[in-house]
Amino acid sequence: MEFNDHILMVESFLTVTLAILVLFLGKGITFRFAILRELNIPEPVVGGLIVAILLALVHSFAGITVELDMSMRDSMLVYFFTTIGLNANIQDIIKGGKPFVILLIATLTFMVLQNVVGLSVASLMGLEPAVGLMGGSVALIGGHGTAIAWAPTFSQDFGIKSAMEIGIACATLGLIIASVAGGPVASYLIKKHDLKPEETGDTIVGVMHDKTSIKMDHFSFLHAIVAIHIGILIGYFLNAALEEAGLKMPLFVTALFAGILLSSFITPNMSKKVKWMDWRARGNSMSLIADISLGIFLAMSLMSMQLWVIAELGGSIILIVGVQFILVLFIAVFVIFRIMGKNYDAAVMTSGFIGAGIGSTATAMANMTAVTKRYGASPLAFLLVPLVFAFFVNMINAILIQVILMYL
Repeated sequence: MEFNDHILMVESFLTVTLAILVLFLGKGITFRFAILRELNIPEPVVGGLIVAILLALVHSFAGITVELDMSMRDSMLVYFFTTIGLNANIQDIIKGGKPFVILLIATLTFMVLQNVVGLSVASLMGLEPAVGLMGGSVALIGGHGTAIAWAPTFSQDFGIKSAMEIGIACATLGLIIASVAGGPVASYLIKKHDLKPEETGDTIVGVMHDKTSIKMDHFSFLHAIVAIHIGILIGYFLNAALEEAGLKMPLFVTALFAGILLSSFITPNMSKKVKWMDWRARGNSMSLIADISLGIFLAMSLMSMQLWVIAELGGSIILIVGVQFILVLFIAVFVIFRIMGKNYDAAVMTSGFIGAGIGSTATAMANMTAVTKRYGASPLAFLLVPLVFAFFVNMINAILIQVILMYL
């Protein structure tokens, strides 16, 4: 660690170690207070928010800013989405073809509405329309990465000097709201309609709260590690090939597809010929690795949030994101839940839609994980939501932003 000019720099190893402790804290508090489990609040969100508030207090009263090295965070996300890919296969995608198209069309329509709402609220408040776009699909469904990537354009072309701060503040506030709202909404829908999971198998991520122990051996864990790393390696080469062709996308997306390819074509054939290559993707080892990697990623994301930035920018940001939350809540409950079948899978996807709609794809997965840990598995939700939001939404959002900017 280094301390200079009231800034405490925390190196990568210590940041990851702190994230593990934060995840442990969140799990402990969630285990202690049943209300958090009943509301399906993700465990890393509980610990991450507590630490973020503590760091904000240190900044406000001691004048010390803690800067955490986030260089390892994206690796956790790559790990997680590779496990999701390994838990799916081509047959699952074909089976979920119609629901996938329905969810994709609904999400794209929502993106347009999100930008309309952002632009409208900004105009009513006398702000530059571009600020409303930052509080639309740029920072909300796009997340921190998209906000940071587009901030220079908004600053240079539209004269918004604080574009970076506005984008980060909107993305941060959206992430917080998405993290605590998705689970309770799903719980409400499940109880109201008395919904039950159609599948009785293990959860894709983590272990259900009512299980006191799970069966897992060292070979199954090693098989899972091997499968994940081979998937990441294939994803890396896929990513490089796409970038060479002019299509740039996050590594976790290509790792997701690499996992699907492995589980669809390579694993079944190899496991028949070589017994020790039976990776058993949908098993406790893979679920545990997925849970830990997602938990560390989300803990790092939440504990590193600079909450004072939101306070410094004032009520305009809170109002824009607040209206956006009402929009995503309405669409999730009255549209997504209904068109996806009004069943248990639809309720889980509703929590994911809220998480991704104003937070991030990782938040969506965390919300769905919290729900399935309490009520049971939903493989369809864990297949459709990452496919829609991790791949298609990222690409289309970039095109949508460019089109809107042409008319501002």
